Amino acid sequence: MFDGQPLAVFQPFVDTATGLIAGVEALARLRDDHGHLRSAGPLFASPHTDQGALRRLDRQVREQALQRLRLAPRDWFLSLNISPRWISRLQPGQPLPSLRQLDRHQVDARRIVFEITELDGDSPRLLDAVAQYRQAGARIAVDDFGAGYSQLDRVLALQPDILKLDMRLFKDAARGGPSCEVVKALAQMAEKTGCQIIAEGVESEAELDFALECGARYVQGFLFAEGQALFPAADAFARRFAALRDRYVLGKLAERARLIELRRQLGELMGRLRPWAESRAGASALPLMKEYPWLLRIYQCDRSGAQITPNFDRQGDGWREDPSYLRHNWSWRPYFHQLLAEGLDEWRLTLSPTYRDVTSNQYCLTAGQCIDHGRCLLLVDIDAAALSACPQPAGLHPVPFGLTGS
Repeated sequence: MFDGQPLAVFQPFVDTATGLIAGVEALARLRDDHGHLRSAGPLFASPHTDQGALRRLDRQVREQALQRLRLAPRDWFLSLNISPRWISRLQPGQPLPSLRQLDRHQVDARRIVFEITELDGDSPRLLDAVAQYRQAGARIAVDDFGAGYSQLDRVLALQPDILKLDMRLFKDAARGGPSCEVVKALAQMAEKTGCQIIAEGVESEAELDFALECGARYVQGFLFAEGQALFPAADAFARRFAALRDRYVLGKLAERARLIELRRQLGELMGRLRPWAESRAGASALPLMKEYPWLLRIYQCDRSGAQITPNFDRQGDGWREDPSYLRHNWSWRPYFHQLLAEGLDEWRLTLSPTYRDVTSNQYCLTAGQCIDHGRCLLLVDIDAAALSACPQPAGLHPVPFGLTGS
């Protein structure tokens, strides 16, 4: 029907801890009339293709992959895609065809990762299949993690060993913006549940940087290799990965230097603001302080977190008092916990992570310090975009200001 197609090709997973190839994913490809390989995804996704034929073709690809695994280093793992829709078609108690394939090719199941490609289908049957895979010694991965938040409970029910970040969400997040924090939160959740992260679709150095930022254990994508019929050498990308990793680390060091410089400037700023703040003077007594172009607003709270002064918002060449937030309580914000825990230590400066300000829709940070013998908290909001535009410390390459601070 398909003239011996599709074909099995292999795309490597690069281990971020070593730079070596740790395993490969078996992918289905079609060879066109010009001899070029293209994805078989549209074939498998088409509603016009006979499902029985597709199941046979899928098993054919796995047969090819398992047969050729003997040519790969023995410490590599092989990731095989499994569709829950096809698992749900099996009869109760029917042995899993994929496990029979492992036995036939005498492949140790501990070298196999079964990658669940979607989460529809019969949930109890899928859980039973996952239990059989685990009993055989295989690991479980969930593909496109983050693409369907309504299915998060199903992901957790599977208790996967590996989570592959959804490629489209990952690529969007690597460009910055709100999805960046969403993907980082998903990665942190995965880490806390004991899952390893795979970042797939890594095609640029910026996407690799973001994968490392998310704590990905493995990266996969065209930055290193596309799907190939032959296995590359285990260290084929080690030198390049080492150079990219070192560049990333230097960027993080530069980012840290910027944070240290910011804290120095904030200490200087707080020292200048303290007499004004403790005197309860108004906006007319507040200097403009153009040397801090990232300064957005100034306000004070009591130790319970209630705001006791207006916001002093910098606008043009002056300050505007905004009393609308008086008596609002901000004690629930994470940086307040740290401030309150410091007690009377008036020399301790806290700095929040970056967040989106709901009133201005700007990305901000908030710095705080106890004043007036610990009775009040002096807080300043910082424009993260303006901070990124400030000159770099001498000798460091420009990098975006990071999304964390402490």
